[in-house]
Amino acid sequence: MTEVLRTPPATGAATDPGDAITALVDSLSTDSRFVHRHRDPPRPASHADPKLPLPEALAGGLRCWSHQAAAIDALRDATSIVLTTPTGSGKSLCYQAPALEAAQRGEHVLMVFPTKALAHDQLHSLAAAAPRGINVAAYDGDCSPEERNWVRSNAHIVLTNPEMLHLGILSNHRRWEDFLRGLDLVVVDELHVLRGVFGSHTANVLRRLRRLVEAHRGRGPTFAFTSATIGEPGVLSEAMCGLPTATIGQSGAPTGERTTVLWNPFDDKGDREAAGSSLNIETARVASEVAAGGLRTLVFCRSRRASELVANEVRVRLEQAGVEGAHGLVRAYRAGYLAEERREIEVALAEDRLRCVVATNALELGIDVDGLDAVVMSGFPGTIASFRQQVGRAGRGARSSLAVLVAGEDQLDQWIMRHPREAFRRAPEPAVINPDNPHVLHPHLGCAADEMPLTRRDEGYWPDVLDDAVRCLVLEDRLRVEVPTEREPGAGSPRARWAGRGSPAPTIGLRSASRGEFRIRRPDGSVLGTVDSSRVADTVHDGAVYLHQGAAWRVCELDMADRTAHVEPDDGTTYTQTRRDTSIELLDESGTAVIEQMAAHLGRVEVTTTVTGYVRKSVDRHEVVDRVDLDLPPSTLDTTAVWWTFGAELIDGLGLDAGRLPGALHAAEHAGIGILPLFAMCDRWDVGGVSTPWLAESDAATIVIHDAHPGGAGVAPMAFDAAPRHLAATLEVLRSCPCESGCPSCVQSPKCGNGNEPLDREAAGLLLAAATRRRGRRR
Repeated sequence: MTEVLRTPPATGAATDPGDAITALVDSLSTDSRFVHRHRDPPRPASHADPKLPLPEALAGGLRCWSHQAAAIDALRDATSIVLTTPTGSGKSLCYQAPALEAAQRGEHVLMVFPTKALAHDQLHSLAAAAPRGINVAAYDGDCSPEERNWVRSNAHIVLTNPEMLHLGILSNHRRWEDFLRGLDLVVVDELHVLRGVFGSHTANVLRRLRRLVEAHRGRGPTFAFTSATIGEPGVLSEAMCGLPTATIGQSGAPTGERTTVLWNPFDDKGDREAAGSSLNIETARVASEVAAGGLRTLVFCRSRRASELVANEVRVRLEQAGVEGAHGLVRAYRAGYLAEERREIEVALAEDRLRCVVATNALELGIDVDGLDAVVMSGFPGTIASFRQQVGRAGRGARSSLAVLVAGEDQLDQWIMRHPREAFRRAPEPAVINPDNPHVLHPHLGCAADEMPLTRRDEGYWPDVLDDAVRCLVLEDRLRVEVPTEREPGAGSPRARWAGRGSPAPTIGLRSASRGEFRIRRPDGSVLGTVDSSRVADTVHDGAVYLHQGAAWRVCELDMADRTAHVEPDDGTTYTQTRRDTSIELLDESGTAVIEQMAAHLGRVEVTTTVTGYVRKSVDRHEVVDRVDLDLPPSTLDTTAVWWTFGAELIDGLGLDAGRLPGALHAAEHAGIGILPLFAMCDRWDVGGVSTPWLAESDAATIVIHDAHPGGAGVAPMAFDAAPRHLAATLEVLRSCPCESGCPSCVQSPKCGNGNEPLDREAAGLLLAAATRRRGRRR
């Protein structure tokens, strides 16, 4: 591919870009980096009418699509739903109409969004459609005390986020009593984001909400969940609220023709130098080619620094191609932008005054524009569900669109490049949560008891776990149990009250499973964020480079006594990687599956990690620029894990001596973690791993892959259930990579605490091949 082949006229907002896309893809297909072309044909709209007409302010004289009518009818009938139609299919209308109708009946509506930006976008459209006398308001951390009082007293529809629901509404429910007494509908948007620890916390927050509403009102609210396409959405939504939900997943919205191209910039050895490029430069090269083709283009990058680099490079390439006003045609779209700034970018795209917008993957949720013709993804976004979410950002309605995935060099990206059809036929992964995780459940039960004493009736909100959890909290002096006298209402029914000091709600961070988190403070003393106590030594040690929303900060002091990491701005040219010693103890086993000549196990483990030092590497070339020793206390992590065991007879039969076995196990561990997101909605940072030639509890060579959060976030059980397929994919990664001795596309890991040593890819392939081979089959 040349730098930029041509500069045809812009397609224009009213002109379908199909011809321009065809010409562009045909030119790209002659390049050796072109791996695969996939075409989704256009699909006409399927219309339907709800049983009762929509409010004119929302409908605007247009007919509903079939899924909108189905969702509106269900919510009007007080049936909780989960709506999982694709991006751009008009999901907002499905809950906006019932919300406005409820408000007109004098009832209240609560809408929960994962980010403030999404809440304010919905606030704008809802307020414009609301009839006179219906108050719509946002309740978030930006509200002044006066605004909060007004919202509590006057709003019919309140838009908020999980943190404010937890800390501002539920913990102050007596001040919200009038609102909760009338709460008829709860909307939870972008359900697929609520996975792992965050989702586990939010599930408990929603159960606490149900409990208070039913106490104030006598019956609970109806729930409306919306989500991008994920696996088993009904299972997730029911786990979130504890109620049955109806799944509506068949979209009636029209779609245009979509062409998706897979592009692999790395040569057959996965070598960065031989490829003559980096992922960022290659992304900019492809994006400039697409934008120069007249297509309004959105680029997704993995970090803010990457997005800035790509945006600058696209400007340079468009200028070199002679595109007039190239500098003003490219904009970055970063976290922290005000709603007005986002809308200005969206309008500029729709009016064809912008040709390319470069954003981080973290802003995948915040971009909702009609003027996009193409999406370029800098690296596979981690899951099939996220891949489809990003692809769907272009080509709204019946317009044709283009998506290009530019592969990175890690295991998952290169696996997709070797199996391109899997990106389109593979079912999206289910999002996993673990609301019964004691590290998550127990703090929320403390909050529930503080809000209103717990009784046996609350078993309906926390079935099968309430009694044991209350017993543990009583032993920890966080709850006290009272038995009412015969004269009191509910005589004979024990009640558990909060017994701790102060309110428990402020001590809980919804993004963490640890109690007593460490705070990360900027030079002015403000809190940048928090980090699990179990991950402090690994992420915010002295000298660590800490990334927050894509911005780099350097830790200048870790104060263990004050549980605070003090940071200062960093130039972002380097990153840090810890060196650590890790040991693991298998505490108990809840499942075992024999897979040919090995076994997979599921259970609880304790991981002990001592960070011994770190290396500082350059961002651009990944070269080591400094090595530093550290003296930190060990940390322990009680979590869930899946582990693979290999018997001595198998290993002896392969002839793997003591010198090669550690490298074989270590390489298989890395490959298994790298490919795991194909089977569970996670990334490699959600899990950790340990491998050893002999573990006392298993009495065998063992590879352990564990959840990286205390108590587990639900990844390990999915890895156990998918063990045969996961092992097969891991073996395929080891066998198919054409490198000579191991590379990032097969066995090297960016988070390895041992500096990716020892690694023996060949021996790892021999081990897994023999272990998964059927007994009696000839070699």
